[in-house]
Amino acid sequence: MHRAGKQGLGAAYLAGFAWAAQNDFDAVVEMDADGSHAPEELPRLLDALAEADVVLGSRWVAGGTVVNWPMHRHLISRGGNLYVRLALAMPLKDATGGYRAYRLPALEKMELETIASQGYCFQVDLAWRAHRHGFRIAEIPITFAERERGASKMSSSIVREALWRVTVWGTRARLAAARRLFAGHRSGG
Repeated sequence: MHRAGKQGLGAAYLAGFAWAAQNDFDAVVEMDADGSHAPEELPRLLDALAEADVVLGSRWVAGGTVVNWPMHRHLISRGGNLYVRLALAMPLKDATGGYRAYRLPALEKMELETIASQGYCFQVDLAWRAHRHGFRIAEIPITFAERERGASKMSSSIVREALWRVTVWGTRARLAAARRLFAGHRSGG
């Protein structure tokens, strides 16, 4: 699939997901095309779909590694994933990674038409939606290598978007839980 111009990471993935659904695929895979994700690891992600709805290739689980990243990138990624875990009460070690496999029926239940996230926040958004829907999520260790070509698209605006959205989602989830708890106490339940 070739798209005219750059319309953002999230829009590109959504277009690919729609194409896969229209062509009756059972699963879709996200993978960076800059050499960061090894195609040789793809069979393990697909095999894990036998027991999961969503499989995340994880840099931060036992056996996962990152090659040729400067220390500040390690800190940003690990810190961002820690913040996501705490803010969203989501047990995933690598909610920001982009090497993933999804069962199409799971994606179809995630209300993709309501996604406004762009950049790396798109990855967190999909993981959060999968978690909230109670889908089976597996994390498989991968080796992530610094890109062979091109430049990182990480920018301060992408980081700000992710921080803002994750904070809003986490706050809303906690407020909703507090309202349910309060309503249960008021009704005697």
